[in-house]
Formats: sequence, C-alpha cells, structure tokens
Amino acid sequence: MLRELWVRNFKSWREFNIEFRPITLLYGANSSGKSSILQFLLMLKQTKDSNDNHVAVDFAGPLVDLGSYRDAIYAHEEKRSINWSLRWSLNEEVTIPDPAKPKTNLARDDEIQVEVELAIRSRQVSMTSLSYDFGGSSFYIYKKAGKPKYQLEALDDNGFRFVRSLGRAWDLPPPTRGYSFPDQAQTYFKNAQFLRIFETSYVEQLDKLFYLGPLRENPRRQYTWSGSNPSDVGPKGERAIEAILAAQARDEWRNVKKKSHLKSFQEIVAWWLKEIGLINSFEVREVSEGSSLYRVFVKKTPKSAETLITDVGFGVSQILPVIALLYYAPPGSTVLIEQPEIHLHPAVQAGLADLFISVSQTRRIQLIVESHSEHLLTRLMRRVAEGDTPYGNIQHDHIAAYFCHNRQGTSSLEELRVNLYGAIENWPKDFFGDQMGEVFAREQAAIKRRLEKN
Repeated sequence: MLRELWVRNFKSWREFNIEFRPITLLYGANSSGKSSILQFLLMLKQTKDSNDNHVAVDFAGPLVDLGSYRDAIYAHEEKRSINWSLRWSLNEEVTIPDPAKPKTNLARDDEIQVEVELAIRSRQVSMTSLSYDFGGSSFYIYKKAGKPKYQLEALDDNGFRFVRSLGRAWDLPPPTRGYSFPDQAQTYFKNAQFLRIFETSYVEQLDKLFYLGPLRENPRRQYTWSGSNPSDVGPKGERAIEAILAAQARDEWRNVKKKSHLKSFQEIVAWWLKEIGLINSFEVREVSEGSSLYRVFVKKTPKSAETLITDVGFGVSQILPVIALLYYAPPGSTVLIEQPEIHLHPAVQAGLADLFISVSQTRRIQLIVESHSEHLLTRLMRRVAEGDTPYGNIQHDHIAAYFCHNRQGTSSLEELRVNLYGAIENWPKDFFGDQMGEVFAREQAAIKRRLEKN
C-alpha cells in the first residue's frame, strides 16, 4: 500500500507532501491542483511501463500527457529540478543478507522509500540521483555537479560499502525509468545484486496501480467479447463489460463483508447497483450461443419490464465501471478514481462511501479519490462515527482527506483532521459553500456541548 508521496516543482505545486490511508480523498476547487497529484502517480506508472529502457521520465504517455519538461516543471522554469519520493509498505517484513558477511543481515524492514531528482541538461531530461531507503540504510547513485561520472554509494551504520569487481573500473551510466539502477551496477560491483529487490518491489507496487477517469464511456446496446482477460476496465470504463465477463468465466466470487456469503462476480455488481438504489436487477447475457455478442439487461424495479442498459438512467453506466474495477483489481491494489460521483443522484453519491468501505475492508483495496461530492464525504464521516457498519469497521485513521488551494498560481495542500466522532475539526472556509459550513459548525458545537455535559 502507498504510504506517502512528496513532490517538489511539479506543475502548480512548488511542493506537497501527502500521506495515504486506505481511503484518501482529494477536494478543492477547479484548477486547484488536486488532479495533478493523480497525474504524478500516473506519470510514474507509464514511465515504468515505457518501452524505452533509457527514458528518465515519460511525460507524454498513454495514461497522462503532460507535454514537455518545461510544461511539467513549476512556473515553467527549466533550471529547476523535479524532486520526489514515494514510500510504500510491504506485505511482510523483508530481510536482506549482507553479501560480504555470511549469516549477517544488511537491513530489515516492512517499508521501502525511493527518492529521485530529475533535471534537464542540454535539452535532455536525466535522473541526477536515485536512492532507496530501507531499514535505516540508504543505497544511492548520484552525479556530482560539474562532473560526468555517476557514483554508487551506501549510507549504512554497519559500514557496508559497494565493492568494484576486478577489471570493471568503467563509468556508470545514469539511472533510468524513474526507479532503476543501471544494469552495469550489477556487473561493475560484486555486492550490488540486492538492489534488484528494491526495483522489483517498486515495479510490483505500480503494477497494482489502477486508474479510472472522470469521463466514462456511454453505454452501448451490444458488446463484443471473445474471451479476453483485460488488465482493468480502461481509463474510461470502456472495458468494464469485458472485465465482468472475464471474471465470471474464471468463476470468481466476492463478498460484501468478511465472513458473509460469497457472490459470483455478476451477482456482486448487481448487488451493489441495487444496494445504492439505482436499479433492481442486472445481468449480462450472450445474444446467442457462440456469437461473442453480449447485451446488458436491467430492471428498474421488481415489477418493471427488463430493458437494455442504454434505456435507463445515465447514472448506471457511470457507476458500473467503478464497481467493476474495485472488484476486478487484484487484492491489495491501489485504485485512483476521478470524480466517481458524476451524473449520480446525491443518495447514490453517498452510497459510494459504503462501496469504498467494503472493498477497503474485504479486498484491501486502497482508494485515492478526487471528488467534489459533499455527500460522499458526509456518509464517510457518518460511518466513522458509527464505527462498526454493515460494510465493515471503519475508524477515523482509515481515512485521509485533503483540501487543495490555489493562490496566485501556486497550489497548497491542507489536511482535514477527522476525529473519532467522524467530524472534521478544521473545516475550511467555503469548503462546500456556507450552508455546509454552517451544518458542520453546528455539529461540532453539539459534540463539544455533549462532551462538556458528560
């Protein structure tokens, strides 16, 4: 799971630091910079996936197009460098043996942090430094100002040092793809093979990063599926039906809450569409056996006639990819979603909170959500106050909420403090307008008064 992201000099951000929780919400006015946080993570993923093994960073890829270095750098000043660090947790504690000392451990930890500096020199973007911090030690490659050579070094309390292999005194090339030491580090140094552990963990973390954008594809009267297994539902949800059919064909089952009855993949999608009050039934059926053509049938109410998804409200097709992705992504994944509430009734927006709680509890799905929905936030706050809910036990420290400001072209980040009672203690002025501010001020005053009375 992602733990923390720190970035300096990216788009409208001079600097930001954000700590992630199982559910992380990003709020703010339009053009406040909140989407840039998601874009940065997508940039890292597409850089990792790049076919160019020598690229330092892929600004213009299939997931996000940021233009050039000049377009992406803060204030468009190319003399600046982009610095960032990403920290994530491992599924279990990892131990790295010391290559030079048998039966001795070099480092042990359940978290890894990578730190990178990017700069442009002679119109070429390069990584001037790359460091992995693990178990209190740092292993890094860097380029000294004014010198052509890259140095591989370690900062370790036990005195570990990288040792050159005999006859391998050649210069090291720069690190690449936002995370990788050059291959030569493994051959020029006889005790650097363990660096692959960090790189592999980074790749695994970004492989589990999925994205769903704000503009989702319109429903179709007919879908084609030939047995493919898509990696996700697509950035516009265009492969949601394929994903549902693929999971159903693999006989995958899910549950809404731990120790509850398992449901088939289609049943879990149908259950949530009914639970949040959109429709009564949902089913994907083949037009005729062997045709590879499928239609999506729904019923608005128990007594309604069955109809195609194209003939019901637009909201069904907008939330369908959200549900599909959250149950299709592998357990332990991190899912980025932009404005999941688009075209949804306020009551349905509130229901999204219960969906998020359920998948974070039962599937360990981490959610990073950019939203404008007050109904989503207030339902989450209610569930925190309740604690044990029908969708899982949610505590105040399971949720992080941030408010993005932009003043005179520079963005800033304010963390919203969620207390044990599901209230935000530092409610920003005009967060959702004066009316919502008054409601929350009233609730905070009521809580304070009850505590004083007791």
